[in-house]
Amino acid sequence: MTTPHANDNQRGGIIPRGLRRADAAAYICISPSLFDEMVRDGRMPGPRMINSRTVWDRFELDEAFDALPRKEAANPWDA
Repeated sequence: MTTPHANDNQRGGIIPRGLRRADAAAYICISPSLFDEMVRDGRMPGPRMINSRTVWDRFELDEAFDALPRKEAANPWDA
C-alpha cells in the first residue's frame, strides 16, 4: 500500500476530473503563468464553468498535451 503525497490531486481516492488553474498547470508540469500563456495561444484548452468556479477538464488537458510537438531526437547520421 502506498501513502499518497500531500500534493497529490487525489481526494478520498478519487482523481478529480475538474482541476483548478494551479492544479491544471501542475498536472502538465508547468508554471501557472506559462499555463495561462498556453491557454491564450490555444495550446491548452480554455476552462469550463461550474457556477462561479473556473475549472479545466483533465481529459481535455490530456488531449492538448498529446498534441504538443515532440523534441526532435538528434540524428546520429548528422554527426
